[in-house]
Amino acid sequence: MNKKLLLIALTLFALCGFPAQAQSSVSYYGFEPDITTNFIKDGSDYRLGFIRVAVEVMVPNSDYVSVVEHHAPLLRDAFIHILSTASEREIKTMTGRDQLRLRALEKAQQIMREETGNPVIKEVLFTKYLYQ
Repeated sequence: MNKKLLLIALTLFALCGFPAQAQSSVSYYGFEPDITTNFIKDGSDYRLGFIRVAVEVMVPNSDYVSVVEHHAPLLRDAFIHILSTASEREIKTMTGRDQLRLRALEKAQQIMREETGNPVIKEVLFTKYLYQ
């Protein structure tokens, strides 16, 4: 009986059609080349680790890509500072990685607010994340 009701409901849904989804107008800007920096490994001896991250930012529409591109050196410096001051645990764990991404988002929005009066950036994405 439940299978028949499910089949009827799915048929009615298919006949009525799905509502048209609004086209997403977000755009992305990727920082080239990838950000490569070092971080201090945990422990008593002074050892360096290296991290390479491909960073992309999401903006609400394509008009903002040129604004982000104009301020790319300032944003890139902020991302390097965040990654180079991170602990080994932050670099190597998934929760730490997400915290770094959120910290990068907050800093990028703060910079864009100071420079343009608008946070501009909706999201920061790490599309490649390698560490050693």
